[in-house]
Amino acid sequence: MPASNTIDSNSTGLAYAEELTPKVLPGSPTWFGLEPNGYDDFGGEITTVAREPISANRQNKRGTTTDLDASGGFGLDFVQRDLARLLQGFFFRDALEKISTKPLNTAQSPITSVDVLNGQYNASGGMPVFVIDRIFFASGFDDAANNGIGIVTAVNANDIETDKTTVADAAPNADAIVESVGHEFATGDLELTVSGGLATFTSAAVDMTTLELNVGEWIFVGGDLSANQFPDGTGYFRISEITATTIVCDKAEDLKITSSGTGKEIRIFFGTYLKNASDPANIVCRTYQLERTLGNDGSGVQSEYLTGSYANEFNLAFATATKLESSMSFVALDNEQRDGTTGVKSGTRVASNGDDAYNTSSDVRRQLMNVIDSATLNPTALFAFLSEFNININNNVSPVKAIATLGAISVALGNFVVSGSLTAYFTTVAATQAVRNNADVTIDAIIAKKNAGWAFDIPLLGLGGGKANVEKDSPITIPLENFAAENDNGYTMSFTQFQYLPTVAMPTA
Repeated sequence: MPASNTIDSNSTGLAYAEELTPKVLPGSPTWFGLEPNGYDDFGGEITTVAREPISANRQNKRGTTTDLDASGGFGLDFVQRDLARLLQGFFFRDALEKISTKPLNTAQSPITSVDVLNGQYNASGGMPVFVIDRIFFASGFDDAANNGIGIVTAVNANDIETDKTTVADAAPNADAIVESVGHEFATGDLELTVSGGLATFTSAAVDMTTLELNVGEWIFVGGDLSANQFPDGTGYFRISEITATTIVCDKAEDLKITSSGTGKEIRIFFGTYLKNASDPANIVCRTYQLERTLGNDGSGVQSEYLTGSYANEFNLAFATATKLESSMSFVALDNEQRDGTTGVKSGTRVASNGDDAYNTSSDVRRQLMNVIDSATLNPTALFAFLSEFNININNNVSPVKAIATLGAISVALGNFVVSGSLTAYFTTVAATQAVRNNADVTIDAIIAKKNAGWAFDIPLLGLGGGKANVEKDSPITIPLENFAAENDNGYTMSFTQFQYLPTVAMPTA
């Protein structure tokens, strides 16, 4: 028997594992812990139908179970490291990762030792193919000297040599990771030119197509030292075209004048890029098992599972003077319960990273809605400030039922729909005119703190609403609805996750 007549909600926990096939876990699943703020209809809902015969005694007969609807949702603070893996399910796409010893979707190359000589990181199973002059970020090592950024100076089969002053570590812990986060160009090699609202970065020494960058991805240009910056400063840019010699960007925090990198070793920083797929061959339909533990029943930890869970809806909410919050919901094929004697399912358990939440006051570097010029495709700012902004992804998943099956046998997948709402502070009638004219609009947001961050980008959307809200003694606001569409590059929405950013890339608020 439990030690108490009740079990407190704080005794519960949440984790997920990716399935091999719907409802089937791999032989050695990994369970990733999450830190939910609350739940929404988590579990299985049973439908029963009563027998209602015509009867002189006017009473129903006992009914029978006819259906099971399994689903679940939960709210999470949007944090740096817990969500990237799970967001792949909502985008139905593998993330486009940079070189890493611990990638999301392919085999890991655990760091087996660190040497003092040449700042060397070793992986006996084979080091991923890092590139000389690549900026890497090391994390999870017990000794602080082995963490942080450095430059790759030499590449060998089972190790990389770096410019870091490392400390010998014969047995790094399992959380240790080395990953590519940027590139340092040789002195005077990178140049910036601005023309027609586009920024073009040109290199004579580096093949830009080898930098693992993608159209639509955001990058940060510049390091913390003046030697690693253009004379006119630093900033975030969105890539619109990549050739062997150039990176062209169509969005920027500030389009600077043509700038030479003479005497400068310019640094750029990049991250993991996630967008929905334009090519059906790149669509990846993941399913999950969601585990909620329910406290101890006296024999062990009780638990319930949503099996064959498909990522359905994701919401991200920006509001004034609060933390950045998200919510996720899933449609499942079935659910299960396990008592304490049976215990939770087996597998490797990875705890939540416990990162700090982002706040919407001092952690937002950029949040901007632009009208896209139909002739030049250049963006022009529509609002200076927003009071609230919500992004919603809906995969329109619905269960498929069949005779002889309780629950669902499969699901039907609808379109990948991105929508949302926002409230902006009115300054001109341009927003109302943009709604009336069915103008092409784009919106993006960049959040950053503690030398890491995210960029969210919806490249093409239309607006609805637009009726000015005028209240006594209050600023005029404009509520708008937005509906995203596939853009010329074949996707609707993207996230860029920066595992490392220089201090100069942080918000100034």
